[in-house]
Amino acid sequence: QVQLVESGGGLVQAGGSLRLSCTAFELTFSIYTMGWFRQAPEKEREFVAAISRTGGSTPYSDSVKGRFTISRDNAKNTVYLQMSGLQPEDTAVYYCAARRTNPVLPVTSPVSYNYWGKGTQVTVSS
Repeated sequence: QVQLVESGGGLVQAGGSLRLSCTAFELTFSIYTMGWFRQAPEKEREFVAAISRTGGSTPYSDSVKGRFTISRDNAKNTVYLQMSGLQPEDTAVYYCAARRTNPVLPVTSPVSYNYWGKGTQVTVSS
């Protein structure tokens, strides 16, 4: 059974950094585009970043561009999200997700993803 397991969340002060990890199990990791999404209380899940199968394409949301970096290690079946310059508005549950090639829906669309992790909480204090 496919599992995506996130880790690395926690409490950090504004301006601080965290690195999230997501490891995939029972998944042919290298053929999946990986994405990070986040969901704050009473808000919809929103796209944060994605990375193509080989890492050659890494789109970001405008809200995190320049502060967050997504990367992957296909040998370890793991995708990372390095977050710096964290602000209270970054507080959310962060989810990783995996999707096969989809010519119809953009990588920013949550419904285009086939598998999801359970999420890890990131809290940024002011």
